[in-house]
Amino acid sequence: MILSRRIALVTAATAALVLGASACGSGTGSQAPPGPAALEGVGPITLVTGKDTSGNLQNQVDEWNAAHADQLVTVIELPEDADAQRQQMVQNARTQSDAYGVLNLDVVWTAEFAANQWVVPLPEADFPLTELLPATVETGKYFKRLYAVPITSDGGLLYYRKDLLDAAGLKPPTTWAELKDACAKVLPGSPGTACYAGQFEKYEGLTVNFSEAVNSAGGTVVGDDGRPTLNTDAATEGLKFLVDAVKSGEIPQKARTFKEEEGRRAFQAGELLFHRQWPYQYAKAGATDGSSAVAGKFAVAPLPGAKGPGASALGGHNYAVSAYTKNKKTAVDFIKYSVSEDQQRKNLEKSSQAPTWAALYDEADLVAKFPYLTVLKKSIENAVKRPSVVKYQEVSRAIQEAAYSAMSGGSTPEDALKSLQGKLESLTQ
Repeated sequence: MILSRRIALVTAATAALVLGASACGSGTGSQAPPGPAALEGVGPITLVTGKDTSGNLQNQVDEWNAAHADQLVTVIELPEDADAQRQQMVQNARTQSDAYGVLNLDVVWTAEFAANQWVVPLPEADFPLTELLPATVETGKYFKRLYAVPITSDGGLLYYRKDLLDAAGLKPPTTWAELKDACAKVLPGSPGTACYAGQFEKYEGLTVNFSEAVNSAGGTVVGDDGRPTLNTDAATEGLKFLVDAVKSGEIPQKARTFKEEEGRRAFQAGELLFHRQWPYQYAKAGATDGSSAVAGKFAVAPLPGAKGPGASALGGHNYAVSAYTKNKKTAVDFIKYSVSEDQQRKNLEKSSQAPTWAALYDEADLVAKFPYLTVLKKSIENAVKRPSVVKYQEVSRAIQEAAYSAMSGGSTPEDALKSLQGKLESLTQ
């Protein structure tokens, strides 16, 4: 899940270069950060995280604290908004404060925090990396060195009203055309229900949804060489899908203000036929305590694309150790505890967050309880990383501005992408 969709504000001279998404540290002129710091110090630490919408994080911390009275972990919960989370983490690092111990980083923040030496390299042998989904492990590396350990992953899923599609004799759509056709057939008999929503407010979620649209049309935002690739027919087709859906009303105007939680509440209230969302929504939408109007009425499928199943953006959160915390050994031990198979299983069962431990996706009892696991594993394995760049903040903001402008009717998709291509070329020189 996204505790909040996150962006990275980059500072200083070390923020000068882009890393290709396929090979950390391959950028021309880049310099690898110094070697590992001494991971010493035992005692209390803090765990700094975005707002815990899963409701299970404190349970995990309480279990650790019960067994480590001299190494208590205190949760510092930052705002739900990703920009605010990251800003506070950066401010703490710039002052070299020891107030923050373990940082719960969005997967796209690794390059920036490592390049600025705000987090320390971690010994790979201390963690069960071979048991984790390979794609998630790569998100924690910079210059092929481990700086963060993947605790939860994320892949975009298409939540849909199974009851309404079944009544119309329809299967979940695999293409954008099929999605629009399903809405045309179902919605006339379902007043109060809109066609489709995702995360379309001007924040990191829009970067994700734009990237998925481009990827799902067969394009890329940034190529393997770290350079932008938005001057293509595929990129235009992806953005046009979003723009045309707004024009036609398939994406309702209200949805253009949605972040994760606004969309979740709308889907749970029965206001959406289709919803692009992360796995955490599954448990909440399936709640039988009266909080969800769609419990037992929905299912999930892969995201649709231009000509077949689409491609999710790779999401998730990783734990890293602040360079300024005094008790680094305790921080490392807490991360080892958190990434363990036992803790990931418990977290999945209680929150429906996507684990990074690969074997959990194939356990029969878990698949029976969470039928989406099979779809989710494929989503994560086939997911496309957002641009893995040190200047991620500026890149993400430029994407948001361009996509929002086009979806608002302020520019054509073609003009928006031409302008965006130029901005990203400047940012990735």
